[in-house]
Amino acid sequence: MSRKRLLKKDLFGEVWLQESTAESSILRDTGSAHWWVRWLARWLLKREAMALAALDGIDAVPTLIHCSDDQLTRSYIGGTPMHLGTPPGKSYFVSAARLLRRMHRADVVHNDLAKEPNLIVRDDGSAAFIDFQLAWQSLGRGRIFRIAAREDIRHLLKHKRTYCPEELTDRERSILDNPSGLSRLWMGAFKPVYLFVTRRMFGWSDREGAGDRGQRT
Repeated sequence: MSRKRLLKKDLFGEVWLQESTAESSILRDTGSAHWWVRWLARWLLKREAMALAALDGIDAVPTLIHCSDDQLTRSYIGGTPMHLGTPPGKSYFVSAARLLRRMHRADVVHNDLAKEPNLIVRDDGSAAFIDFQLAWQSLGRGRIFRIAAREDIRHLLKHKRTYCPEELTDRERSILDNPSGLSRLWMGAFKPVYLFVTRRMFGWSDREGAGDRGQRT
């Protein structure tokens, strides 16, 4: 027996939890995306599929199950969003950093770890990452990839600073205190526009879906 529950709906389509006694999964469906952004929704869907395929075999990220022009199905990862589950301490961030290194070695950057609902506290206290809609796989590992990878690290360290600042090392504090030039440009020139478009026009928020996901993320 199975049932579907809507987790999120926006201009880019819908995200559903498909609950089953055998194995639950997450369905991203761009079929309901607004016509003027449907091309972008489909493009992001393909990028997410490529990133998840590159990360196949890493159990702390979703497994790609199926992808078509309009839909992507990935495995469900049990646990609680970080801001609801409260990381148990240093061990959580050690596991998160280890996971991030594995992702970067696989030529994938997440690009959305600033959002706490995208970091999961699993039942054993370890970290998992979800929502790879903005992820990017780069086989060239050029300068842009390295900058994006560093930003992944900085965003993870920001969460560590929030939950266990006493565990930050001097090197980690230095990374936090020295954002890349691209990051400073983004914060100063582009982020205000991004927030206006996504929050006022698209109706997004940084924690969208967090309340609905609860323990089903």
